Amino acid sequence: MHTLIDYRAMNAASLPAFPRAGVLAIVRRGCDFLLVRRANAPDAGLWGFPGGKVEGGETFFHAAERELLEETSLQAHATSLVDVFDSMHYAPDGALVFHYLILAVLCTEPQPALTTPIAGDDAREVRWFSYEEIAQLGPKASARLHTLAQTIMQAQTPS
Repeated sequence: MHTLIDYRAMNAASLPAFPRAGVLAIVRRGCDFLLVRRANAPDAGLWGFPGGKVEGGETFFHAAERELLEETSLQAHATSLVDVFDSMHYAPDGALVFHYLILAVLCTEPQPALTTPIAGDDAREVRWFSYEEIAQLGPKASARLHTLAQTIMQAQTPS
């Protein structure tokens, strides 16, 4: 026997939290990575890769390209999936606030890449960081920033 749930009668706080999809757009120019400093929660003030929500009817590659353009004014082509991970945030009482499945997408700029990034949307600042600078960000970095940059460096460094 199946139980029917009347979701119309439930308030927002009592609805089950379903995972949503989000993307990170990873762009590398030479030895540098493009990062934004977030203006809004959950990572307000932290440096990380540009990104955001995947909208309905949008592929995750298109979402990465769109978010990159909105946050940095750079156009790039999404080329490959680098990693997928969970991002879960909880209220002080332990209740799940949100759950995202984050798809980290490598994006390549058209050549020659001469466009200067400009912060937009929810990015407070945008600039290029070397891998060494990323490693030194410490608590000023979003979760997994260093790990993702390291993954890209290892994959794109000739043996």
